[in-house]
Amino acid sequence: MPLRRIVVAAVALAVAAVAALLLVGHPAHTTTAPVVQTTPPALAGPARARRPVIRMLTERVTGSLPAPLQDPSAAVEGSRVMLLGGLTAADTSSDGVIAASAGGGRTIGRLPSARHDTAAAALGGSVYVFGGGNGVAQLDDIVRVEPATGRATVVGHLPAASSDSSAAAIGGTAYVVGGYTGGRWLDTIVAWRPGSPARVVAHLPHTLRYAAVASSGSRLVIAGGSLEKGTASSAVLSYTPANGRVVQLGRLPAPTTHAAAAAVGGVVYVIGGRGSSLGSATGRIVAVDIASKRVRPAGSLAVARSDLAAATVGGSIVVVGGHAATGTVATISRLTPVVAERALAHSIDLTNVYAHDGANELAPAARAARPLVYVPNSKSDTVDVIDPATYKIVEHFRVGGLPQHVVPAWDLRTLYVTNDTGNSLTAIDPRTGKPLRTIPVDDPYNMYFTPNGRYAIVVAERLHRLDFRDAHTFALHRSVPVPCAGVDHIDFSADETYLIASCEFSGQLIKVDLRSEKVVGVLDLPDGSSGMPQDVKLAPDGKIFYVADMMANGLYEIDGGHFKVTGFLATGAGVHGLYPSRDGKLLYATNRGEGSISVIDFRTRKVLTKWRIPGGGSPDMGGVSADGKVLWLSGRYNGVVYAISTRTGKLLAKIPVGSGPHGLCVWPQPGRYSLGHTGILR
Repeated sequence: MPLRRIVVAAVALAVAAVAALLLVGHPAHTTTAPVVQTTPPALAGPARARRPVIRMLTERVTGSLPAPLQDPSAAVEGSRVMLLGGLTAADTSSDGVIAASAGGGRTIGRLPSARHDTAAAALGGSVYVFGGGNGVAQLDDIVRVEPATGRATVVGHLPAASSDSSAAAIGGTAYVVGGYTGGRWLDTIVAWRPGSPARVVAHLPHTLRYAAVASSGSRLVIAGGSLEKGTASSAVLSYTPANGRVVQLGRLPAPTTHAAAAAVGGVVYVIGGRGSSLGSATGRIVAVDIASKRVRPAGSLAVARSDLAAATVGGSIVVVGGHAATGTVATISRLTPVVAERALAHSIDLTNVYAHDGANELAPAARAARPLVYVPNSKSDTVDVIDPATYKIVEHFRVGGLPQHVVPAWDLRTLYVTNDTGNSLTAIDPRTGKPLRTIPVDDPYNMYFTPNGRYAIVVAERLHRLDFRDAHTFALHRSVPVPCAGVDHIDFSADETYLIASCEFSGQLIKVDLRSEKVVGVLDLPDGSSGMPQDVKLAPDGKIFYVADMMANGLYEIDGGHFKVTGFLATGAGVHGLYPSRDGKLLYATNRGEGSISVIDFRTRKVLTKWRIPGGGSPDMGGVSADGKVLWLSGRYNGVVYAISTRTGKLLAKIPVGSGPHGLCVWPQPGRYSLGHTGILR
């Protein structure tokens, strides 16, 4: 059977298990739904059974896997989600055993052979993988995997070799639902526990593959799946091991297959999936209240996808991986109640937007990064990676055409090279400094992220638009045309409700409302089309934006609220990049046309001093080191990188790199989340 079809069911299972591991360590395999809350007991009177409350859910991205994955089986054991086999982005089977957490994962072992469309469940401290396919035949293995070591051992066999099944555990027994033998569809529910043979304990009303399965209490819920006649099922079934009965609880809003399921407190959530045809992925989240037999909508995913996994961890559902319109994804996210999501929003210090950017105030994800300086060489189509301790190049790799900037992701776990004419992003693992994969994206001159982390904003300069894309899959959400030429640099208001972008070829600024995702203002700078605005930077108190204009040789001061020019500060010829000091008191402005850096006092709005590069140069883009001691800048027209002491202004090193170095990124940097460019952190 085609790998792509085989993959879907396995991924949904795997994700469910993975999610479970991440959220709560629920013993059931692919079920974990933290969205349910129960009503408090009565203060007086007879005791009453607490009734589950269905909540509307919203998706919040929390991290990503090291590589895209769909269709692994998954199970939670202890504090980790074990991902077992599956399909890669190249649609090839994997034998990997990956131990995953909310922030990522690593391979710790190997299955006896590569396989996908397996089922999995956690029992008694181990994880068990059931059957699967390898593209040639179905397997009947039951494989035990030790979560601590990844060691895999065949411990039993299914009644029939099969793939495309789903599983969950109840009371120390795993139940494997449906599947395909390679020549026959299955309607069976197979029970297995360690030390006993696998046996058929019940039959479904019809044959079924790729169902979403989760356990809640003493019952198994089986939702949707593929039917033998070529359509998807909308039936929601329940199986009770105590009496062996399979009954129908209700129906999904639409026929759905290749979905994930997760459960908590008597409610099962069916997440994502697709219809009977490829390319019909849905973002629906549907709640199934087992006790009342109610089936109703409960929210939606940020990006529609099938073949994902889901599990309950820490009171919320975690979903992992899957297949979206753009292909296989690596996303890890949480589904949280809509009200709770508001509470999770980060705090904002309106008196100092850089309050969390102090020296060495690294977030956990940033602390895991290897300290390096990444240099995109626009004319060489390469990236040079510098060790800041030795000032030597330690990595060098090719990327797409005209790499412009190296941009830290909102969640600080990935760096992206924006390959402008290459129409792609090169993802880099900051833990190793090595490239991971290439992502097709139209005209990425620069890139930013919405403050809530939901979207990447790709600055498509050549195409005259800002493309709002999913922050992990990069699926297009909305293209916003801009009424100006040369849109390139952005910063965000202190309250994170709007952005201001510079348009260097028309001498204008635009204002974009982030809620409506629309341009709400256009501002002509004093020099009109003869001006050339570049970098944009918000003052710590959020009262003004500084905009570097390389033809005006200084910074315009912009009142963002009223969207008007309120002042001008002369700096030097060809001023280009703007970088705050780690204490948020100073602003470093690079004067590319004269080889100097102006040091500006944010409080007084005056230039304190000017550092000149010996022999001249072309300081362009860069950033400040995590400890605040070194300002790193690319020498755009000199093929070098400058390391400058922020204490003395003296040149510490001049490092030869490729041709046309541009948007250099120092990493890691302090802050809770990244708004993009070469490091705008809050």
